[in-house]
Amino acid sequence: MHPGRYQGRGTEMMPINARITRIVDETPSTKTFFLGLTLDGKPGQFVMVWIRGVDDIPMSLSYPDAITVQKVGDATSALFKLRKGDSVRIRGPIGNGFTLSGKSILLIAGGVGAAPLAPLAEEAKGKKIKVKTLLGAKTGDELLFVKRYRSAGDLQTATDDGSEGYKGPVTELLDGLDLREYDQIYSCGPEKMMSRVLEVAKGANMASKTQFSLQRYIKCGMGICGTCCIDPSGLRVCVDGPVFSGETLVDSEFGRYARDASGRKVRL
Repeated sequence: MHPGRYQGRGTEMMPINARITRIVDETPSTKTFFLGLTLDGKPGQFVMVWIRGVDDIPMSLSYPDAITVQKVGDATSALFKLRKGDSVRIRGPIGNGFTLSGKSILLIAGGVGAAPLAPLAEEAKGKKIKVKTLLGAKTGDELLFVKRYRSAGDLQTATDDGSEGYKGPVTELLDGLDLREYDQIYSCGPEKMMSRVLEVAKGANMASKTQFSLQRYIKCGMGICGTCCIDPSGLRVCVDGPVFSGETLVDSEFGRYARDASGRKVRL
């Protein structure tokens, strides 16, 4: 294995030590942690990050060597207390990631869901694929990776309070688009937002050309425990996903409920 590179191998992958080399404040609630090694991952894949003494949590790759994290709970709060030179243990990359295809693509990102889509936008630009991004957040200062998306192609923004771009949900920007102009549609963000994207895509007979990155409660990250299974198919988000086609999600729990750590249904 090349020094400074790490690639997990399914259930055989072992956690390794990753020392934080740089921390970037992206928004008031979001930081990027550079891990000092290059992960052989593809956009949409994630790693399990073990914060010692706290928890083992899934985090999407936002760069080949970094994760971008929003402070939302005990584990992420503990991660935010770490400094350059501190370390975490990681396993991965895990999952399938996005499949890039076509000559023109549309990205719809909400909140920290912009993290796994940014490297996809950059990969598409490098392959001369036309990229349009709809980027949403609660406020203008919470819009993530604006410069990265703008450099990759056309960018439209939306904020709940109207402090930047369109005032309202980012999905309302779809009203002005003809989805048939795009070969593939990719989305990551709050599930209610993504379910609305799928609804609009279905109406345009485009469900088969959509890809969504799901977030579920993941314990093992190896496809063993079943905590992250989707109803009714039983597909496991950690190894069968986290990216699924719209066709796969049409008759699932998607947009309606998820499950908590005990397996109890929680309405979205």
